[in-house]
Amino acid sequence: MQLDNYDNFPTDLPVIAEDDIFLYPFMISPLFLSDDKNIAAATEAIENDSLIIVCPTKDSHEGERDFEAIYDAGVIGSIMRKVALPDGRVKVLFQGLARGRVVKPLTTEPILHATVDTIEPSEVNELKMDAIIEVVREKVRTLSQVSGYFPPDLLRTIEENHEHNRIADLICSTIKMKKDEAYKLFIEADIEKRFLMLIDILVSEIEANKLQKEIRSKVQSRIEKVNKEYFLKEQLKQIQKELGTDNQREEEIEEYRKKLEAKKTKMGEEAYKEISKQLERFARMHPDSADAGMIQSYLEWVLEIPFGDFAKKKLDITKVEEQLNKDHFSLKKPKERIAEYFSVKELLELRGKKNKESGGAILCFAGPPGVGKTSLANSIATALKRPLVRIALGGLEDVNELRGHRRTYIGAMPGRIVQGLIDAKKMNPIIVLDEIDKVGRSQRGDPTAVLLEILDPEQNSAFRDYYTNFNIDLSNVIFIATANDVGRIPAPLRDRMEFIGVSSYTPQEKYEIAKRYLLPQELKKHGLKASELTISKPALKEIIASYTREAGVRNLRRRIADVTRKAAKMILEDPEKSKITVSLKNIKQFLEKTVFEIDKTDNIDRVGVANGLAWTAVGGDVLKIESIRIKGKGTFQLTGSLGDVMKESARIAMSVVKTLIDTKKLIVSPDQVPVTPKELEEKITIDPSEVYKRYDLHIHVPDGATPKDGPSAGIAMCTTIASILSGKKIRSDFAMTGEVSLTGIVMPIGGLKEKLIAAHKAGMKEVLIPQKNYERDLDDIPDEVKEALVITPVSRIEEVLEKMLV
Repeated sequence: MQLDNYDNFPTDLPVIAEDDIFLYPFMISPLFLSDDKNIAAATEAIENDSLIIVCPTKDSHEGERDFEAIYDAGVIGSIMRKVALPDGRVKVLFQGLARGRVVKPLTTEPILHATVDTIEPSEVNELKMDAIIEVVREKVRTLSQVSGYFPPDLLRTIEENHEHNRIADLICSTIKMKKDEAYKLFIEADIEKRFLMLIDILVSEIEANKLQKEIRSKVQSRIEKVNKEYFLKEQLKQIQKELGTDNQREEEIEEYRKKLEAKKTKMGEEAYKEISKQLERFARMHPDSADAGMIQSYLEWVLEIPFGDFAKKKLDITKVEEQLNKDHFSLKKPKERIAEYFSVKELLELRGKKNKESGGAILCFAGPPGVGKTSLANSIATALKRPLVRIALGGLEDVNELRGHRRTYIGAMPGRIVQGLIDAKKMNPIIVLDEIDKVGRSQRGDPTAVLLEILDPEQNSAFRDYYTNFNIDLSNVIFIATANDVGRIPAPLRDRMEFIGVSSYTPQEKYEIAKRYLLPQELKKHGLKASELTISKPALKEIIASYTREAGVRNLRRRIADVTRKAAKMILEDPEKSKITVSLKNIKQFLEKTVFEIDKTDNIDRVGVANGLAWTAVGGDVLKIESIRIKGKGTFQLTGSLGDVMKESARIAMSVVKTLIDTKKLIVSPDQVPVTPKELEEKITIDPSEVYKRYDLHIHVPDGATPKDGPSAGIAMCTTIASILSGKKIRSDFAMTGEVSLTGIVMPIGGLKEKLIAAHKAGMKEVLIPQKNYERDLDDIPDEVKEALVITPVSRIEEVLEKMLV
């Protein structure tokens, strides 16, 4: 089929945009059309029995169907056949006839139409072209040797053909070229230039394929070498097994011996003897014996113990203080005590004395969750540049977890202390014994008994692990324990430790911690910049006051994280938002549910309702103590899930108030005493001191689902009983804490700091505390609390009632 059978060029033709391949005039190719414009163009060409031009699309415009998306050149040809496929596509068989060029775009709807002209070849110098074509054929032969591009039939066609453009098209359709390169060769009318460009491309392809062939050859050689070595090694293993010899095992044993000899001078004589003994046993054993694997595991464990390796940095108390102040706000007393502890150690080091001469105090940070006990240990490790090992003791019941399992058991391994030394790779790490108050006891032993040895400076220099079966020196380890409730630690273990109380934070301290540490850290965690999220001071204080219930700052961190997460989402949803500000007005958008830690006082004085102060595991709390009186015979009822100590306090309080009434120290108005109709009729005078005989009392401490106990509710119980019997109101803006004796003496209590912080949060005006607490504990109270509260010492119950009853 020739172009002569059709209209003269230039002429108007429909256009098909082809995404996948670059067609050439000699090709008969199937085209799969899925685009409506392409299908319509093919249909029009068939119906009008006209030619059509197929133009390739540019790489960046695949799928688009306009003249900007296609090259302005393509193959002019005819459609020989058209078949509709089941998936909605149309398959056409296209025969290329000549190279063509789009001279003028005409229409883009409903199909592409353009004025097309053929690309006519230029005149050539036959002699020169023969020389150029011979060079091209030589390059093609060379390329065929280093690649699989040219099959023999195609090579023969290129050798025998004398039509210049046909040779160029055959080569271009075979080698892999980018569309831009193929387009430049396709539209070039000057045959000489076209072949010179083709020679450059062939040279590049030859170099690239040579390099690929070389790389493939090297990879293949390496794979063959690896496979060969593998098969030879496997054969050697089988031969050695048949002969009863195993060089690999001998190499392992020799490696163990080298490690042992390298550590001989650093480990004790006992350890060296035990490891040597087990190593010789292992060498004599048959590799398939039952004990061989167990002894090999033992050797691998014990040879990893860092005998004689110590962190070399000297103690520097200034570095410790700097790190503590950098990482923690407030905590003045704990930081002072830590500094004193390490001052002693530094002084002993300077004077060449051993650590155990310091008295061997083991620090234990005690306080509510989230106040920074574990992070204090982290700061100490950072300052001393020693590795930190954390051992969580919560729920630990098996003594072997600490001391190690005897090697007779399956799956035996060293205890956590020895594993900690191996992980730290030093013999003087800082080991944090977390939650030491939550160690359990079971039929597998009492772990606290092992802790007694570990924490005793007189014994831990020769700590014996059951698995290693030799003594290990723990005297250079700095042990730091943490606990929530000191009372749950067994007395012998408490005796080994020095407790540093890490108590509740005041609202102002929480604000400073949130501002300096928590907010910057959470911004970093959530990928936010400091300029993108701002929490105003009132909003931050509202989060502290109304959205957290804790002594520490763990929940405060979670609430700040809630805010930062929502802020991150808002920035993603609205990229134009460059800054988000959280204020009191919009805080509900970020935090929904408020948790009121302590109810604020309503400043309404009531009969029989007193404000007591209590210590809990999560800080202080204001404890409302309520009472009512019912006509009766003087019985006494207690509710509110009270423990034995509080029940006794209530009984003592009742007896104290009765004594005060009997001795006229608590005056009861006659109108407070109920009289019977008969007594009223006979005008019998009733002694006011009879009041407690004519009422049944019911004392209740709200929140009955929460168990309550402790020796500090005595004066509050006295106050509420005195109020309900005398009919006098109790000051609602006053709170109190203290135990009362049977003779009316106000006795000291514990947890004063947490209780006063709770009173401050509840908006109390004045707090009554025992005289002895006033004398000895007031220095520990934050200045912010002392400035906000009037703290009044009391020594007898009469002083309390005089202050509280109005």
